[in-house]
Amino acid sequence: MQCDIGCEKTRVENLIRQGIWSSGADGVVLGISGGIDSAVVAALATAAVGSERVFAFFLPSATTPSADERDVRELCDRLAVALQIIPIDGIIEAYRRMDGFVDKPHLTGNLMARTRMAILYFQANLRNCLVIGTSNKTEYFIGYCTKWGDNAADLQPILHLFKKEVYLLGEELGIPDAIMKKEPSAGLWQGQSDEKEIGISYAELDSALEFLEGNHWKAENEIQERVFSLVKKSAHKRLPALSLAGTDPRSP
Repeated sequence: MQCDIGCEKTRVENLIRQGIWSSGADGVVLGISGGIDSAVVAALATAAVGSERVFAFFLPSATTPSADERDVRELCDRLAVALQIIPIDGIIEAYRRMDGFVDKPHLTGNLMARTRMAILYFQANLRNCLVIGTSNKTEYFIGYCTKWGDNAADLQPILHLFKKEVYLLGEELGIPDAIMKKEPSAGLWQGQSDEKEIGISYAELDSALEFLEGNHWKAENEIQERVFSLVKKSAHKRLPALSLAGTDPRSP
């Protein structure tokens, strides 16, 4: 981090306030999952603009662990944030009736992520709010996110923080132990674990990414090579769409 935890908390809160003020929005809409990233963002947003301007949505599916709803309710009660629960199974079932639908975990998982974001943007439009994202730097760099799903947002307050730094902020913010100690999982299928799916621990990812950034993206061991390969293959998720269009001089 560029400064200590308390300073970082202030910087992020100022970013959230600036984003709302500059857009003329009335608050923020947040998808909250029961994991550390969304919990930290919820706490930061509440500290920045007040609980009455933060609208949290828990959007479970049949594969969502039951403990997640309990943890989400506890967190929102502690933050005094309004929570609405909207199951997405009916929407996913409608997609399954589409001709040619293929029910594979990664395909359905991406569809669930994009469905959740569509709901969040509807709720944000309804309330004149911005959608606040929960992506961290570690997952964003390696492409461990769904394009136009969980990586879509109007504000991304923790995108500059590695996973380990998100946990440090979680400690500072008093995030409940049940969330702090939970194994990271997107809950997109039964028994899914982020680290198992990626094949590298978060500690190894953070270490490799920090080294690569400081070494002009030149890898010096096998794990760094694997991580750099993930960064390169996922570049399209971090860049504007390729096109032959020129810059419109009328654009601000």
